[in-house]
Amino acid sequence: MSLLKKLAGETALYGLSSIAGRFINYIVLTPLHTRVFTPGEYGVVGELYAWSGFLMVLFSYRMESGFFRFGNEPEQRNIAYSTGLMSLLVSTFGLLALFLALSGTIAGWLDYERNPEYIQYFAFILALDCLSELPFAQLRLTQRPMRFVMARLLNIGVNVVLNLFWLLYCPWAAQHGQTWVHEVWSPGIGVGYVFLANLISSAAMLLFLSPQIFGIQFRFDRELWKKMVLYSAPLIISGLAGIVNETLDRAMMTRLLTGTAAANKAQLGIYSANYKLAMLITLFTQAYRYAAEPFFFRTAQNADALKIQANTTKWFTIAGSTAMLGILFYLDILKNFLGAQYHSGLQIVPILLLANLFLGLFYNFSVWYRLKDRTATGAWIAIAGAGITLLLNIWWVPVMGYMGAAWATLVCYLFMSATTWYLGRKIHPVPYPLLRIGLFIGVALLLYGVSVVIRPFLPSFGVNMAINTLLLGGYLVWVVREYKTSET
Repeated sequence: MSLLKKLAGETALYGLSSIAGRFINYIVLTPLHTRVFTPGEYGVVGELYAWSGFLMVLFSYRMESGFFRFGNEPEQRNIAYSTGLMSLLVSTFGLLALFLALSGTIAGWLDYERNPEYIQYFAFILALDCLSELPFAQLRLTQRPMRFVMARLLNIGVNVVLNLFWLLYCPWAAQHGQTWVHEVWSPGIGVGYVFLANLISSAAMLLFLSPQIFGIQFRFDRELWKKMVLYSAPLIISGLAGIVNETLDRAMMTRLLTGTAAANKAQLGIYSANYKLAMLITLFTQAYRYAAEPFFFRTAQNADALKIQANTTKWFTIAGSTAMLGILFYLDILKNFLGAQYHSGLQIVPILLLANLFLGLFYNFSVWYRLKDRTATGAWIAIAGAGITLLLNIWWVPVMGYMGAAWATLVCYLFMSATTWYLGRKIHPVPYPLLRIGLFIGVALLLYGVSVVIRPFLPSFGVNMAINTLLLGGYLVWVVREYKTSET
């Protein structure tokens, strides 16, 4: 359990930057954006960030995964890092120039002819974030989570402050006769300030990480670079397919819905806002991945490596199921972080929470093809998942609206996690406690079902919350007993 406790400690630190930082985002930015912008305007934000996910994979071409694989040995770490970083510097500046040159064309394709600056903002955001990826990977591999956390929190802090300044303070100051604000703010920019704040915060983060970039001896090993690229190439495909699974629904929704252009954009805004509530569990998964990916490589040669991976997956499931249950039990409180006009989409939250839990299980089960250099298998699984996502969205969204997109996400991640486990069970026979994993998920869903069934018969909201708290407490007691049993 000592290695698992170490992993849990690192996950908690990484979670400080993703969970706590995003929590600040949720309690500040989501209420702000869903009150300042109409659903149609907020749909612009959701759509562009969905497309940026695809482009980020292209910009980085998963070089950080190649670094984890070939920089795992201390004697080769520096040359692998330098080689990967030099490769990214050259490719990033080239792609940035290309996107800036084509910004008008891309804006027209996305129906933003009047705002080509949105594409230009995103080109710089992608470039800055891409150049931060490998320094972050180095901090993870060398077990320096504190600097990682500081960089992430700086990014979030600057972003939040600038959003509050441009979207809240400046309009208030202008209304109260403070004419100086017009030097730094214009009401016509609107949602553009969301992107500008992201751009400046990404620049601040990269500046903080500059010692990881300029504090090294630059050396380029052509043969090692080829190995890193060949290892990472299938992960580019799986990464693109994974982004399809995560964001295609938002990228395509306005073209699949059957209403007017304005109504479709509003539906996308509602879906995107509620998706953020479901992503609370994704933040935990992300923090876990930051710690677990280098952890699995470091412990791969341990005699009990397979048992470690099995236990890690069980405890991930327990933590994820607990988080899911907590969000569902208190959803009537959490929904107030969204503007009232977005509450009609709350029905997607339980579906997407469960989907994201299965996504986390997929990340656990997928460790075998990374350790065994079978990344092409992972690419095929992700492509199959992307195909399911595409087909189900085309089929279900015109019929069920954004509920169809939510169900498609759940089916996709369930398929990917099950397929990855099935294909890896002989090549890398991790003794996953599947019955226990299924039991913890099943009991969490059962308790939520009980809460839903009895809710109409309860006299007040307070009684409902009290019963939900008791149900969650019972689940936590079970978790503690599981922990004590594991310790003995």
